[in-house]
Amino acid sequence: MSNQEQHLHTDNWQQLRELTSARIGLGRAGTSLPTSELLKFQLAHAQAIDAVHSPLNGELLRGQLAALSYHQQPLTLHGVKSEAEDRLVYLQRPDLGRKLSEASTYSLQNLREKEPFDLAIVIADGLSATAVMQQSVPFLTALLTQLETSQPAWTLAPVSVVEQGRVAIGDDIALALNAQMVVVLIGERPGLSSPDSLGIYLTWQPKPGCDDGKRNCISNVRPEGLTPEKAAARCLYLMENARARQLTGIGLKDRSEDNLLSGEQNERVFLLTSTQR
Repeated sequence: MSNQEQHLHTDNWQQLRELTSARIGLGRAGTSLPTSELLKFQLAHAQAIDAVHSPLNGELLRGQLAALSYHQQPLTLHGVKSEAEDRLVYLQRPDLGRKLSEASTYSLQNLREKEPFDLAIVIADGLSATAVMQQSVPFLTALLTQLETSQPAWTLAPVSVVEQGRVAIGDDIALALNAQMVVVLIGERPGLSSPDSLGIYLTWQPKPGCDDGKRNCISNVRPEGLTPEKAAARCLYLMENARARQLTGIGLKDRSEDNLLSGEQNERVFLLTSTQR
């Protein structure tokens, strides 16, 4: 063995780092983290803070959504607000973020039709406007494409874009629009490796005061997590089963990936090996 080979340093964690964004095998400099890893951590922390405090650009988002269509008809879009008047109040008073403002309630009631809508889609900033701006349009594009082939067809209420909203505000919106089901797209609480994660919440026959046990959730919708296409397929599966059984929540199980357990799909399996013990 040459002198060069004797001094060659092998990072045994590198193979695992390629499979995950988790912080593993960071190393050390004396008793502390290496400067490069400390700077990466501080950057991730700053990105998470920005995601929580950054306001939603509702006008830009509605402009992007205006390019989407359902059954060859452009989406009807409507901007609404919660009872939280600004971001600071929203963060300090979670209860206000769950309630639709009086003016927004009135404006949505004017959009009701004689027959109930099958579905109301709500896009709310939640705790990460970054996630909503980056993930909601790709997800909704995939969902609407898959909805085109669903039978019987779903009647779609005007899509609501909410500022300072939390999950439960979808209940007020569905009630105002007279919709049998609501799907809420919302920015999830940022993690130190995921400031852009979108959550999807489904509720059958929503009403104010509905508890989380009556909802189904699809989490971690982002490029490094659940892709828009896979999230949309899972969402449609839950929607169709919710309509058939007329329920969501703990009584409705997500069986959309059962075929993976039976071996009907080939998934990549990663085996980590090391010559050093």
